[in-house]
Amino acid sequence: MVHHVLTATCATVHLGGFSPDLAPALVVDSGDTITVETYSGFFVADQAPPGFLTPAFVEICQHLPPERRVDRGFHLLTGPILVRGAQPGDVLEVEILQIYPRLAVGFNAIRPGWGALPERFAAAHLTFIDLDLEHNVAEYPKGSGIRIPLRPMFGILAVCPPQPASSIPPGNHGGNLDNPELTPGSRLYLPVYHPGALFSIGDGHAVQGDGEVCGTAIETSMNGTIRLTLRRDLHLTTPVAETPTHLISSGFAPSLDQACSHALNTLVDLLVERVGLSPVDAYCLCSLSADFRVTQVVNAPQKGIHGMIAKAIFPQGLSLHQAQ
Repeated sequence: MVHHVLTATCATVHLGGFSPDLAPALVVDSGDTITVETYSGFFVADQAPPGFLTPAFVEICQHLPPERRVDRGFHLLTGPILVRGAQPGDVLEVEILQIYPRLAVGFNAIRPGWGALPERFAAAHLTFIDLDLEHNVAEYPKGSGIRIPLRPMFGILAVCPPQPASSIPPGNHGGNLDNPELTPGSRLYLPVYHPGALFSIGDGHAVQGDGEVCGTAIETSMNGTIRLTLRRDLHLTTPVAETPTHLISSGFAPSLDQACSHALNTLVDLLVERVGLSPVDAYCLCSLSADFRVTQVVNAPQKGIHGMIAKAIFPQGLSLHQAQ
């Protein structure tokens, strides 16, 4: 196993979406670890305070080549990372080992026409928010005394989807999941669609509530360490995750009702396959013990629901990161 360091440069980031035509930023073997540098705020850099603008970020904003601009999404992503030997039908396990903000400032924005209440909050609004990294909190609004504990995460963890796509809606490739449960110690499992998997990461959030209702979290540039492992013993068609305490299914659809159905069906199928329950017992167990939460309602055209069930209720435990 090898450890790699992937810095963010004009040659290693891409903007707005995913494409199999992007040149890989890094090539790794299954099981390798990577410390990754990411930047956020490409489209607000011209309004940002000095503490938000590192020389490397300014270079990217001013000189990103046209071929690294994929679609009209808002996100600047680091990658893609090619995993040797990955083939369509495999599953890529993304183990999140470490996440930490690289800057002591982030931003929150309302974009016209976006968010959960676009009619009520129709005007653009941009706020830069100081991050107290020593005490791991942010005060918002400034001077209010309201202190929000930071919980760093990456909003986007993705393999390349079957076709070129925007970075805004999530999907079976992962993408803009915006799931605040994906903190260090968690694992995400993604179905692979292209040789090499072509994994990308970014959209750092210092903290985010379930739903991300105004359209953004505290967005900031983020570093992290991940491990990428090929899993040929798993067969998935949609993202599944686990934390030290819970197994998590995901559902995406134009409505929350449909997204909940997708997340529930995935969790039922996992309990049938991994625990050996009958479908009806798995369905009833979800009603008794699973929690279904709103992941996000703002990444049109897809809304997200994630279903969580505690591992501790199972006598032999329940985990995907060990072959069973």
